[in-house]
Amino acid sequence: MTPDTHDEMTAAEIARLAGVGRAAVANWRRRYAEFPKPVGGSATSPTFSRNRVEAWLKATGKADQLATAGQTDTGTQRISEPVPWSQVQERAITDLSPGELLAKVVASLLPRRLASDADTSEADTPIVLDPACSAGTLLMAVADRFGDRVKLVGQDIQETATATAALNLRTSPNNVQYDIRTGDSLVDDQLAHYVGTAAAVICEPPLDLPQWPSADLTTDPRWEFGIPAPRDGELAWVQHCYAYLRPRGVAIVAVSPRTCIQASGHSIRAALVRTGVLRDVIALPDTGICLWVMQRPYGAADYAPVRMVDLSRLGDTADVPNEFAAWQRLFQDADPTIFTAVPRLELLDGDVNLLPSRHMTTRVAATADDLGQVIDRLRHLYALAGQILPRFEACATSSRASHVTLAELERVGALTIRSRESTPLRGDVLVRTLGRPPTVATGTADDDDGVAQIVEIDETRLDAHFVATFLRIDASTVPVANTLGALSRDDLRRCRLPRMSVAEQRRYGDAFRRLHEVEEFVTKLAKISVKVIDQNIHGLTAGTLTPELRETSEP
Repeated sequence: MTPDTHDEMTAAEIARLAGVGRAAVANWRRRYAEFPKPVGGSATSPTFSRNRVEAWLKATGKADQLATAGQTDTGTQRISEPVPWSQVQERAITDLSPGELLAKVVASLLPRRLASDADTSEADTPIVLDPACSAGTLLMAVADRFGDRVKLVGQDIQETATATAALNLRTSPNNVQYDIRTGDSLVDDQLAHYVGTAAAVICEPPLDLPQWPSADLTTDPRWEFGIPAPRDGELAWVQHCYAYLRPRGVAIVAVSPRTCIQASGHSIRAALVRTGVLRDVIALPDTGICLWVMQRPYGAADYAPVRMVDLSRLGDTADVPNEFAAWQRLFQDADPTIFTAVPRLELLDGDVNLLPSRHMTTRVAATADDLGQVIDRLRHLYALAGQILPRFEACATSSRASHVTLAELERVGALTIRSRESTPLRGDVLVRTLGRPPTVATGTADDDDGVAQIVEIDETRLDAHFVATFLRIDASTVPVANTLGALSRDDLRRCRLPRMSVAEQRRYGDAFRRLHEVEEFVTKLAKISVKVIDQNIHGLTAGTLTPELRETSEP
């Protein structure tokens, strides 16, 4: 940074400074309460104090752990010494793969006391172990959280996977100690010398295996809570992971919902509950995975209730807490429909059902009168939707209009194609990724979603809705080669628009705008209708409604 650099900066400038995308900066603002507050600008385009931003980046370690260049059209700036290319770039939660999201969630559940900030010898460094590590995704998430204050140990049956895991850990910016082995962990444990020594075990074992080779392992000392049945391979992995733990050590193991309820695993689940080992059960969205959090007792066992968390109805794993403090807030003050602490005797008095949804407070069902009023209102709105849907006149002539490319319009100053790293302004045309149609920027946070190109319009010469809608037609015919499904700047410049006067453009623009408004209206109406249908289904199953149809008033 040079001495004459201005004191305020936009979110886009912060992204360039840190070497990340604008989505990452938006994510930092949402996730970290300590992120500097805006000092100027507007609600849609705030500015921030450069000194405070730099101080925050350095304090959080984000100034010296990010990749260096090539992230924007103009390259990136640095506020610290250069770092190797192998370092992992900070990305927004929405940019992570499902496996990376799960790893981030698992790592965030590990207790803070797992690793001490004090210097320790290699022999005293806490061990975090994954006996089914695959390419090391879970271990890398632990490295991101604890750095070199832990030693990471893993094993996998696939040699190519362990080679990748070792490479990922070796090139990690965290300079972690690691030990990666190859072999079938259940029957050929290369990590047996770590049994009873691990501060934490994290594992996403192969789920829903048809059966595992239990016949040869019935006398194995790992089966502290019972011999798993041939079809209960996940319970074998659960006990295998637990065997590595030292006193007070924590294990987080992913299991399928079937393992939470299957009759053949009843006695093992009961033993885990009865001994105080099982602490938390967390159901995740989309993945069909539950996380079992276990802890090896030290001294007298702790028989606190088992904490049940049902996040299965969230939109996706990106909405799940991924920081330790966020989990603590959830445990302390969560809605009873997603969190409850179940006494152990209550779990043992039955089939030891460990599905969190089984133990949540039932949502309040709407009464028949409530639903009737909502349905009558929806009928009225659907009738209104039919009335507001425009019907246009047929074109009187069949003459074809001439066209002009965006490159020509840019040359004469009618529009400007800006970098996607710049902040969209109200009225800009936004070309989206993943084949989504172009839209007109509204000046809200929604503008930041999947922007590939930003087209700034001279409103005295072009109508934004006219440009966005006609661009939708031409852009859809251009082959897209990149993985984001987005037009390059050169391809965008080759797209064409009809030659029309500004007055004629605005006539078309008004028609397009009206159609978009109707589209938004019916889309929201459909979402509300789905929720009302869901309430009716719940009412029928909960006994507040009967299948008898009642008369409804005309809209």
